[in-house]
Amino acid sequence: MQEKSSIFDFRNKISTVDTKGKRKWMYVLPSKGKLTSLRYIFNTIYLILFFSMPFIKVNGKPFLQFDIIKAKFSIFGKVFLPQDAVIFGAGMLVFLLFIIVFTLIFGRVFCGWACPQTVFLEFVFRKIEYRIEGSAQKQQKANESKWTTEIYIRKTIKHVIFFIIAFLVTNTFLSYIIGIDDLFQIMTEPISMHIGGFIAIMFFTVAFYCVFAFVREIVCTVICPYGRLQSVLLDKNSIVVAYDYNRGEPRGKSSRDTTEIKGDCIDCNLCVKVCPTGIDIRNGTQLECVNCTACIDACNVVMKKVNKPLNLIRYYTENNLEKNEKFQVTYRIKAYTAALIVLIGVFVTLIVNREMFDATLLRVPGQSLQENTDGTISNLFRIKIVSKSYKTEPYKLEVNRLDAVIVYVGNHLDSLKSGVVSEETFFVKIPKGNITKRKEKIKVNVISNGELILSKKVTFLGQY
Repeated sequence: MQEKSSIFDFRNKISTVDTKGKRKWMYVLPSKGKLTSLRYIFNTIYLILFFSMPFIKVNGKPFLQFDIIKAKFSIFGKVFLPQDAVIFGAGMLVFLLFIIVFTLIFGRVFCGWACPQTVFLEFVFRKIEYRIEGSAQKQQKANESKWTTEIYIRKTIKHVIFFIIAFLVTNTFLSYIIGIDDLFQIMTEPISMHIGGFIAIMFFTVAFYCVFAFVREIVCTVICPYGRLQSVLLDKNSIVVAYDYNRGEPRGKSSRDTTEIKGDCIDCNLCVKVCPTGIDIRNGTQLECVNCTACIDACNVVMKKVNKPLNLIRYYTENNLEKNEKFQVTYRIKAYTAALIVLIGVFVTLIVNREMFDATLLRVPGQSLQENTDGTISNLFRIKIVSKSYKTEPYKLEVNRLDAVIVYVGNHLDSLKSGVVSEETFFVKIPKGNITKRKEKIKVNVISNGELILSKKVTFLGQY
């Protein structure tokens, strides 16, 4: 592989910054080919799902909703509350380990194929820009010359459309948090009733607009933490988009000098021109590469024209290029995968064994026991209970002793609303003659629809 001695070589500078430290605006040529077509199909499905899922409901609950404000989540129609913190912790660990294993094997392919930043920038905003302002070459020529009235009009139209799409994206993201019904309520009611929500919507609309209109690839090259994580996780056995320097070097256009040996790369720079982050993949694996495969399709188009084998740029591992070794499952991959499998098992077990109700049952502070005139001993307890069901569920308490009676203090609950923490206080009474121990463990069962949902053990005091 060719090395450059300049201090401005590819490992010492960001591809979007010139030698003077100023930003280089990316004028990206659209690529065409099999992989680009696959990305079109995948990202079309991606966008359809993104904009339609807030409208999908299961058993009356959103298919996906992450209400951070109320700490209430609906995933595949199942409600998760703060009481499910252990499940969320296990889920986050599974997600983190999955990212590690996925990156170890496939590099940064998520960035190029499924990251919302790439999907919206390349398949929504940039496509609109091409339609309004023309090709990348035309845009560059117009921006570097004196702006005419036509250019001002085109740019105004483009930015208005960008802002409208950013507003639509913001509202869609918001619907994943508060739900589509609450979003429609905010949209149909006077702004004065939802000042905070309106300010939040406008703030994130402006943020999204700025990201896709101006910041763009800087998110991928500088801001996104996943790019930094990639540099730690990748090794020579990771599958990445790479240039076959064994075949391509020495690069250069064919000449009449038959004694001069040239590689397959004709140094057309098309792979650089289609790269959304402006890198030269021929310099090797780089932090800015998002594995979008645009350079693969662009290079294959050129290889066809010059009658040379395809896939000068394709998915390789560094060991494959250096030593002609096939992909190997390393000990690091095995270790992370084993840990991931164990965590998935724990996560699935927690989900399967998750109870519909979550309850805390304690003796009322400062209370021991009461001797009643009817010959019974009573203890005072308080239960806090929450339903994790998607609907209101019937509810009652029973003690696992035939001689025990529950007497409620104050209002008695007969049902539990979804996600609402309910509380009630009650006496457990047992005939004094049936008590043989000073302390005895009893079970208070929570029943719903005639089924035992959960049991709570408490200590019943029978004697002083």
